[in-house]
Amino acid sequence: MRAETANLIDEIRQAISLLRRYFDWDEAVKRLEYLNARAEDGDLWNDPQEAQKLMRERQSLEENINAINGLSRALDDNVELIELGEEEGDDAIVEEAEAAIRSLRGEIAARQIETLLSGEADANDTYIEIHAGAGGTESQDWASMLLRMYTRWAERRGMKVEVLELHDGEEAGIKSATILVHGHNAYGWLKTESGVHRLVRISPFDSNARRHTSFASVWVYPVIDDTIEIDIPESEVRIDTYRSSGAGGQHVNTTDSAVRITHIPTGVAVACQQERSQHKNRAKAWEMLRARLYEMELKKREEAANATEASKGDIGWGHQIRSYVLQPYQMVKDLRTGVESPSPQDVLDGDLDGFMKASLSQRVSGAAAEVADID
Repeated sequence: MRAETANLIDEIRQAISLLRRYFDWDEAVKRLEYLNARAEDGDLWNDPQEAQKLMRERQSLEENINAINGLSRALDDNVELIELGEEEGDDAIVEEAEAAIRSLRGEIAARQIETLLSGEADANDTYIEIHAGAGGTESQDWASMLLRMYTRWAERRGMKVEVLELHDGEEAGIKSATILVHGHNAYGWLKTESGVHRLVRISPFDSNARRHTSFASVWVYPVIDDTIEIDIPESEVRIDTYRSSGAGGQHVNTTDSAVRITHIPTGVAVACQQERSQHKNRAKAWEMLRARLYEMELKKREEAANATEASKGDIGWGHQIRSYVLQPYQMVKDLRTGVESPSPQDVLDGDLDGFMKASLSQRVSGAAAEVADID
């Protein structure tokens, strides 16, 4: 066997071993056996919510276990083919098996990222809040560009985007927006985007064509499962109603249908103006507030308060997670991971996966960090 092929096989075996280790293989197999037994229990569906939760966990475990086992079998099968081809002097079989082994690297890379999306709420839908920083029209236009960027990213992945709240800027752009992204692992992918985003460009609003720096903040938090109870006493909140802004027809623009709820102990505020009915907007805003407080608790448990700290600080210098430079050169750089892209337009069109993968890898330790480095 060629030394290059032998080294590749060793590398892939190591990658599979690391996947198993991070996945906590023995415990995962035992858990799946337990869930399979529970699924056979006729009384399971007496509690539909609990049953659905169990079946989702079972499906996720089964998919991960089968995928990793499949990678291991594919490697072993192709190693046997190489040995057989070498014994028989069949170079065509050897080359075909070597090509198949090389292709396993891409499959392992995809599985590596999936192992990083195993947090408590990673599989859930997610809310994204975007707020323009100081700077008036410049920052408001930048906020609208970020809204478009995340919408494009979601659409690339076949996810659905729902606009819940939108405040237009006076001249251009938006002051703030809240969207709901529906899709598998939406929160798991997007949670790394929380923080302040910085734009440097020649301003289209400056008649002297000077370079401007603009800031906008992004907050990402998960839609919480119905089985998760977040108790918020009404005495701890302030509820305000106001007229909806933006498109929506005469009714939306002339009635106080929009709702903002502020959680007084934490200062967290959410707003919804999606529905014509104040009652429906109030219900949606309560859901969003529970989700925000749940996300804050997740951050504490994960000991990763980066997003929380960024949102509490000023939307400006010293708090940004990523810089997007359009002039005098072209570059997007993530300040947490050092990952760069020389094509800002592609990034602004939703090409964010490279940044997200690097940030996900950075958020985990031990085996997960090693797994991500093999890609």
